[in-house]
Amino acid sequence: MKDQISALMDGELDVETSDHLFTALKSSEDYAASWATYHLIGDAMRGNVDLPLDFHKRVMARINEEPTALAPKRRPAESKVMQLMSVAASVVAVLFVGLMVFKQMQPPMQDVATATVAQTGNFPASMNDYLLAHQEWAPESGLPTHYARPVAYPESER
Repeated sequence: MKDQISALMDGELDVETSDHLFTALKSSEDYAASWATYHLIGDAMRGNVDLPLDFHKRVMARINEEPTALAPKRRPAESKVMQLMSVAASVVAVLFVGLMVFKQMQPPMQDVATATVAQTGNFPASMNDYLLAHQEWAPESGLPTHYARPVAYPESER
């Protein structure tokens, strides 16, 4: 209801449809006090209020009567330690993630050694069919691998 009273005073509500507000203002002292307070606030905002000469002194006296809220002092040493610890934790987290990414980017040394041996090694021809059949189970090193059938010629045909 007080919102409607404020809107009526600001000219945001239609006067013809606000009969219930006028009735409430006449019947309730609370609403009438709100109406007077809203007008006083508007006058003060426009600079139309003539304040008494001792108004400033009375306000300052009331402020001095207010209780003082005491709060403990901040301990700058603890806050600096916490800041340093949070920076250190952030650096460790970045290093850990970087190390994990770096490890995933490089192929394991065992796979490289196996690939080198497989390329240069002499193994029986019967292994070719086995390797081709089980290629999907071979460990992946991140490098493209292609199996090729070695071809051997008898020494007499060279």
